[in-house]
Amino acid sequence: MFKRTKVSVGVLLAIGGAVAVTSMPVVAQDAQRVEVTGSRIKRADTEGALPVTVVSREQLEASGAVTVADFMRTVSFASFGNFRPQSGSSAQSFSEVNLRGLGSRRTLVLVDGRRVAKSPNVGDAADINSIPMAAVERIEILTDGASAIYGSDAIGGVVNVIMRKDFEGGVLRYGQTSPSVKGGDREEMSAVFGLSSDRGRMLIGASSNNREIIWQRDSPLGTVRGASSFSNNFFTDTGAFIEAVGGQATCESIDGNNLFYYSGGRCRYDFSGTAADEAETGNKSIFGRGEVTINDDWSAYFNGSVVRNTSFGRYAPVPGFVLIEQGTAAWNLMSPAAQAANAGRDVYLGHRFAAGGNRDTESDGQLYDVQVGLKGVVAGWDVDFGMRKTVSQYYEIGRGYVVESLARQAIVAGDYDILDPFGADPLVLAGFTTTTGRDSVWDQKEFYASATRDLFKMGGGTAAIFLGAEYREENYSDIYDSLSEGGVVLGSAGNSAGGGREVTSLAGELLLPLTKSLEATISARYEKYSDYGSDFSPKVALRFQPMSNLTLRASYGKGFSAPTLPQLTQKPSFSADSIVDEQHCLADGNTQAVCDGNPSFQINGLVISNPALTSESATQFALGGVWDITPNFSIDLTYWDIKITDVISNVSAQTLVNRDNGSSSLPIPAGLSVTRDPATGFITQVVRGATNEGELVRQGIDLKADLQHKYSGLGTFRHSLVYSHLVKASTNGVSFEGEFGAPKDRATLTNRWLLGPFATTWAVNYIGKNGDDGVGFVGSYVTHDLQVKWDTPVKGVSLTLGALNLGGKLPQAVSADTRQFNFDLYDQYGKQWYGRLEAKF
Repeated sequence: MFKRTKVSVGVLLAIGGAVAVTSMPVVAQDAQRVEVTGSRIKRADTEGALPVTVVSREQLEASGAVTVADFMRTVSFASFGNFRPQSGSSAQSFSEVNLRGLGSRRTLVLVDGRRVAKSPNVGDAADINSIPMAAVERIEILTDGASAIYGSDAIGGVVNVIMRKDFEGGVLRYGQTSPSVKGGDREEMSAVFGLSSDRGRMLIGASSNNREIIWQRDSPLGTVRGASSFSNNFFTDTGAFIEAVGGQATCESIDGNNLFYYSGGRCRYDFSGTAADEAETGNKSIFGRGEVTINDDWSAYFNGSVVRNTSFGRYAPVPGFVLIEQGTAAWNLMSPAAQAANAGRDVYLGHRFAAGGNRDTESDGQLYDVQVGLKGVVAGWDVDFGMRKTVSQYYEIGRGYVVESLARQAIVAGDYDILDPFGADPLVLAGFTTTTGRDSVWDQKEFYASATRDLFKMGGGTAAIFLGAEYREENYSDIYDSLSEGGVVLGSAGNSAGGGREVTSLAGELLLPLTKSLEATISARYEKYSDYGSDFSPKVALRFQPMSNLTLRASYGKGFSAPTLPQLTQKPSFSADSIVDEQHCLADGNTQAVCDGNPSFQINGLVISNPALTSESATQFALGGVWDITPNFSIDLTYWDIKITDVISNVSAQTLVNRDNGSSSLPIPAGLSVTRDPATGFITQVVRGATNEGELVRQGIDLKADLQHKYSGLGTFRHSLVYSHLVKASTNGVSFEGEFGAPKDRATLTNRWLLGPFATTWAVNYIGKNGDDGVGFVGSYVTHDLQVKWDTPVKGVSLTLGALNLGGKLPQAVSADTRQFNFDLYDQYGKQWYGRLEAKF
């Protein structure tokens, strides 16, 4: 619980959906030194030089969030929202943290100051579902670049999850959440036990939570009937529609005009009748940590956890194009007019293999994490060294997929009648359906050592220094089944990747209290990667306190994000890319008149992991301060600016062709190519992939304000506002702030009333308007959360009742993909009632 003291001036309290606002965490009244995210030097100072937001355990519980991922979705610094589990995605069980809308691979996630291993099913970011909420003491969010301290990825910011350590006794907890939408019900339970003495401390615990699946047909936004032409239609080899197989009568007879239906002259399939929107998810964990005092100077520590994340999702039955050769019985099912129009040509069947069943995907992710270390004092230096081993495994099984060549054989043989698909023999269906698989691992081993000490007296206090070294091994593999990788499975695709690298780091930090009112911190980090090269990241931060109630701060630094192992190790794969190119068109035997119409041609494409990739570079600065207007009212304001160059981005085949033929003046990136016949200019191959080019810019303002007041007989009232405004978001000079999915404003206003055994929290969450009338407009989105906690007369027993989104606000049905709304920013749960019973002893 936060308490205002001389060394916690400027701490802003926030409960519920908001976060606690402070530039430094609260320290004990005896001025005990603590290490704060963004610095490796422990201190007992007032406001620091970096904007760090601290969320206490009490505030996490009052938010109503069940998981760390749930809570981080409410943080205003997640400008464009966070990816969350959703059915049908290759990251079906994954939850990210995406600060400043820069992507999760540019947001560093730590646990107790150490890097969380990447999730192998994405390969470039941490899955925060792997962090059990029951084990969390607090969350510190650094909204500034920190590569100078932590290395790669710390561009958008740093989320440091601090785990429980000093815990005495036990706590049992059980809760349920019930949304107004059908499905999505959640159950949670946890148990934590701790012991401590002058010889050490120990904590063990376990937790479990799960959420039910939500089907598209049960969406409270209403169901928009799916109208896929992948139903039962003939198409030309260029993709032009010919006619429905057997006409309207055949289409409507396939399943009794249920999911197969006839509209607009085509046979269509309503995929929303079978698919799920949100996957069923489950999380189980066991964790433990301990510390043993060896003597007055030395202690040993141990941390360990096992986390299992599971999911189940469903996609509609397999859609796909199947080649129908001229002269076959299936080709002859076309009408006489269609046969005449396509005489001498093969056609394609756009078909939905509903008779083969739905596409069901189950995933099972397991994370094993062990850390051991020693800390003590050597010749006046406080030292800390140890090792950590993390293995994250991910398994995925997909059922109901179709092997195209085998399905084609069954159609040609007449065993699978496209006039009556559900009449096929089950053995025939089993003969061309397949089970897909995916086996992924991220194996990380880390050794670290650090030393800090006071140096000498200065005008404002004692200078201090930190020196550190780390060595990390990362091994990654993401293996798909051979049929999916070979591209012969309809409705599924996957390209295996795998490799490893070694990372060696040296870091230093120097704290210089120049005067009683001015403090400087200089830090730098050097990292060497065995696969692409090295990076050096310096940073300078200043803290100026002209008055006892006013602290100003500024920082400037360089950062970087290393190319990910998936980007560097993905296997080459064939791609039939479509391009427009006059020289190729003429070389293909066409007339100038034809080529003037810019026809499209499929060419031989090869997608590679570009060996020439290097890291992205970032330049960042922040300027702000905290003003304690009164002892009970304070304001924190920060302006921040991030510019990323050499952005790793994928280059399309058409872009490469345009650069080759002179339509674009930009050069073809190193490692990529366009190969032509030297005599005719006919394109024989395009090698495409990722490269370092382009620029990202983010600029914004964060405002945090806290007010506290109390009245005799009425209790204590606390109000906290957290507001983030996006001034600029651009890619290669093109601004898109305020466009769809990129709201300029996010805010949370939290109000808390403490009276006797009751604690009442009311939080107002705001997401600003985004989009436009041409693309899709979403208005401002406001929800209200309410919670009442009662410490019952039974010692140690408390009861919590609450509702997230009390007004049942639903998102607007506007989306840029196949889903009805933006999943990263909003949800469709409606009103979520929850209750929790907790017993401490």
